[in-house]
Amino acid sequence: MRRAASLAGLSACIITAMLTGLGEARAARNVCSITSAQGTGISEKNAKFQVYEGVLKAADWNAWAAWMVDGSTPGYTVKSVKYVCHTGSGLGVTCSGKARICKP
Repeated sequence: MRRAASLAGLSACIITAMLTGLGEARAARNVCSITSAQGTGISEKNAKFQVYEGVLKAADWNAWAAWMVDGSTPGYTVKSVKYVCHTGSGLGVTCSGKARICKP
C-alpha cells in the first residue's frame, strides 16, 4: 500500500513537472522584441528598405539573408512595422522605424 501511494505521488510530481516544462517551453517560443533602425535613401521607398534591413539584422542575420533572397523571414514573424520619414538635408529621405519581431 505504501509503495502504491509512493508511486502515485511520484506520478503526480512527474506530470506536474511535465506540464510546468510545457508551459515554460511555450513561453520561451513566443519571444517578441521591438527593434528599431534608421535608413537613408534617394526616395522614401529606399529609406524604408534600409530601415527594414536594419530591423531584421538586429533580430537575426539569417532572417535578413533569407529576406534578401526570397522575401521570407524563417523562424520569425514581423509585425507592427511603423515608419517616420522626412526629407533629409543632402541625400533625399531619412526614415526611422520600428517593428515587433517574434520567434514563435
